[in-house]
Amino acid sequence: MQNGIADGVVQSAAKEPIAGTAALALLEGATDLFVAQGQRVLRFDLTSQRPADEELLQLLLGRSGKLRAPALRCGTRLIVGYNQALLPMALE
Repeated sequence: MQNGIADGVVQSAAKEPIAGTAALALLEGATDLFVAQGQRVLRFDLTSQRPADEELLQLLLGRSGKLRAPALRCGTRLIVGYNQALLPMALE
């Protein structure tokens, strides 16, 4: 544990990619989804406004059909993609 943050599971996207509908399993137990799309950050409350699985797959997967990187699970929040404003907003 460093800075009050416990270590979690690290999975290499190159060695163990998550592809297709398997990405939906990452949403199990998640209440919030944050997705970086360029300079925009999309936020979804999965308990009250969960999008359809097809829309979720479009958000979670890249052109290769694999989970976009980086992907981070922090408690009940799933964070996919990166832009500079995303992490501070999603982790507050």
